[in-house]
Amino acid sequence: MSSDQMMRDMMANLPVPEFESTPWASPPPLSEATVAIVTSAGLHRDDQEKFSPADVSYRMLDRGDRELILGHWSSNFDRAAYVSDHNVVYPIDRLEELASAGTIGAVAPRHVAFAGNQPDTVSEVRLDTGPAAAAELRADGVDVAILTPV
Repeated sequence: MSSDQMMRDMMANLPVPEFESTPWASPPPLSEATVAIVTSAGLHRDDQEKFSPADVSYRMLDRGDRELILGHWSSNFDRAAYVSDHNVVYPIDRLEELASAGTIGAVAPRHVAFAGNQPDTVSEVRLDTGPAAAAELRADGVDVAILTPV
C-alpha cells in the first residue's frame, strides 16, 4: 500500500468533533471586509521558531512577508507548487489584487500559520491556540478569514 493510500485511509477514519450549536457570524459585505489568511502549511519567517512535530502553536505573518519557509514536512506533500508560487498555500498576492479591485475592503496587517500535523482530537487548537490566534486577528480588525488547509 502506498503512503498516500495509508494517509487517505487514516484520515477517513478520524473522529470528527461534534458541536452542540453552530456559531453565527455577521461579517460586513466583502467589499468592506478586512480579510486574513489562516494556513496549515507551517509557514514561518527565518527569524521565527520552526514548527516541530505535533506542534499546536501558530506564527503570525506580517502582510509584507514573502520570504517564508514552508515548515510542512509530510512526505505526502508535494512542495513543487509552493516553490513555484507561494500563493498556492498562502494567497497573499491574490488578496492584494482583490483589495486593489475593491472586491474586498482590505488585506489584514497580519495572517496566521499553523502546522498541519495535529493530534487527532485537535483539542489544543480548538480550545487554546485557535481562539488565541483568532483574538489576535480580531484585534487587527479582521472580519473574514480564508482557510488554506495543507
